[in-house]
Amino acid sequence: MKSTGIKRAIDALGRIVLPIELRHSLGIEPRDYVEIYVEKDSIILRKAQTTCLVCGAGSDSNILINGKIICKNCLNKIKSEF
Repeated sequence: MKSTGIKRAIDALGRIVLPIELRHSLGIEPRDYVEIYVEKDSIILRKAQTTCLVCGAGSDSNILINGKIICKNCLNKIKSEF
């Protein structure tokens, strides 16, 4: 694991701010999700892979509906069936 040398305080609600340099280098945009892992005494954040709940396709055009990710193709198929 590589150290960045960056330290951030945790606020009263348990939040931290990820520095913009890290977000840019990892391709993390506003409203993206990160996965949280714990390994011994370490917390690991990783950009979440966003894939469609129905077909598993990964795409930048996936959308979030009620906390679930779905691609536009599957959304259109669902719409056409109702």
